[in-house]
Amino acid sequence: MSPAINACYVVEIVSPVAFDETVARLVAAIKSAGLLLIAQFDHAAGARVARLEMPPTLVLVYGHPLRGTPIMQSVPVAALDLPLHVLVREDSPTRTIVAFHPIVAMLTAVGVAEDMAQRLEPAQQLIRDALCR
Repeated sequence: MSPAINACYVVEIVSPVAFDETVARLVAAIKSAGLLLIAQFDHAAGARVARLEMPPTLVLVYGHPLRGTPIMQSVPVAALDLPLHVLVREDSPTRTIVAFHPIVAMLTAVGVAEDMAQRLEPAQQLIRDALCR
C-alpha cells in the first residue's frame, strides 16, 4: 500500500451557504444523527497564534464508538482514519468548501472488509445531505 493513498482521494463540495452557516449545518446534522462531535480544530486560530493569517479553516471530528470501535478492533491501523473528519474552509469571501476522504475507500485500502467499512457511509452521507437542504 502506498503511504499517500488516502491523501490522493478527496471529495470536495461547494457549500451553498457561508462558512459559519455551513459549520452550523454540519454540527446540527452530526448531532441530530446521534453522532458525537469529538473535536474541532480551528486552523485559522492556530495560525493567528503564530502571527500568521489564513482564511477560516475548521476540521470537525465526529463519529460514534459503537460504529468505529469494531472496525478498529478488526484492523487496528484504521484508527489513523477514525473517527471521521470533515474540513470546512473559506475558499474566498463568497465561497466555502467542504472536503473529506471517502471513508469506504480509505478503510478498504488498509484492509477493512468492505461490508464493515460501508457501515460508516451514512455518517458521510449526512454531510452531503446537510449541504443540499
